[in-house]
Order: sequence, then structure tokens, then C-alpha cells
Amino acid sequence: MSKTETKPIKVAIVDDHEAIRLGFAGACLEYGYELIAHAPSVDELIQKLKKKPQVVVLDLSLADGSEPSHNVRKLIDYGTEVLIFSIADRKSQVRAALVEGAAALVTKSQQMKELFECINLVANGIKVNTAETIAAIDSDQEFKAKLTDRELEVLRLYASGMTLKSVAYELKLSKYTVKEHIDRVRDKYSNLGRPAPGKSELLMRLLEDGYMGDDFI
Repeated sequence: MSKTETKPIKVAIVDDHEAIRLGFAGACLEYGYELIAHAPSVDELIQKLKKKPQVVVLDLSLADGSEPSHNVRKLIDYGTEVLIFSIADRKSQVRAALVEGAAALVTKSQQMKELFECINLVANGIKVNTAETIAAIDSDQEFKAKLTDRELEVLRLYASGMTLKSVAYELKLSKYTVKEHIDRVRDKYSNLGRPAPGKSELLMRLLEDGYMGDDFI
């Protein structure tokens, strides 16, 4: 390997279908990813691991009957990112996995290329919001942040690019009050497992939850 080449991303997969695991192993060779281990359950995978993968690809419904949320938490506690790779037919499972910190959802109906593109993003610390993720959020009202009219008024202006001072001037509020509203919204999203530490993340959350409206941009 030359000095200019980057090391391959280290991955692992948990799926109770051997054909899926073997197919994924072959795709890793094709796309240049390093498969660390594969197993039919999270506990078995962790026992097999000799080194830490950057991303674990995880099916939601496993034959051992384990809860998706528990599986995601075990893997995150182990120190790896989690990408859900599933038929995703149970929205409650999707929601539980996302709340626990899964970085992305790719359905098994998508192309393998899309899965590996998503793995690359997740390995680089990016939380990916696919159409399936947004659909899961949209179908579950409990996963949306409940924002007041004033919070929305402040956030729409702030997330669209205005400074705290500009928002305060526009709404005839103090800069402190505007910041308080923004901090409160960040807390609401954080409590749902959908953190929004920066302005771009706040904008993404508002778009995901349908709060920006069709006339935005």
C-alpha cells in the first residue's frame, strides 16, 4: 500500500441468514472494505472480534429473538458505529434502533452500492438520513419533537441562516430569549436520540419533521 492510499474501512455484519453474510463478504472484496467478522447474533460477533470494526451492519430481526435496541446499544458500547440493514417492515423496531444511536438505515431492497456508500459515510462520522429513515420518523409521531409555535418561529429563522442577533431583532425578542428557545429545542431532539448540535443539524431535523414548509429555500 502506498503512502497516499487510505486503509480500507473495517466492517462486520450481524445477520442470521448465512447467504446474506456470505454475499456481504464477497461485496467487501469487490468494494475494497475489510471484513473483520460476521455472525448470526451480536453476542457471537463480539466474542469473535479480535479488533474493532468501524461499522457493524446489523439486521433488526434476528433468530435469537434479541431486541434491536439492545443490540444497537451493545455494539455502540463496544465502540463501533451501527448501520441497520434490514427489510425494515416494523417501524417500531426502526424507531428503537435509531433512538439507541444507529447511524443509518439501508433496506435490503436497495442496491449493494448504496449500502457501501452509506457505510463509508457512517465510518466518517456522518449520521445518514435516508428516505427510509425519514419515512420511519414520519410514520411515528412520538419520534417527532413537539415544538411550540414560538420555538418554530425562532428556529425557522435561525436554521435558515440568520444570526441570533438578527432573529432577536426580527422577532423583537432579547438575544438571551432566542438562545433559550434554541437550547430548549436542542434538548428536545437530544432526548429523542436525534441530536442537533449545530445549525445544519437543526435545519435537517426541522426538514425531517416537516416543520420548514414547502416554500422554504
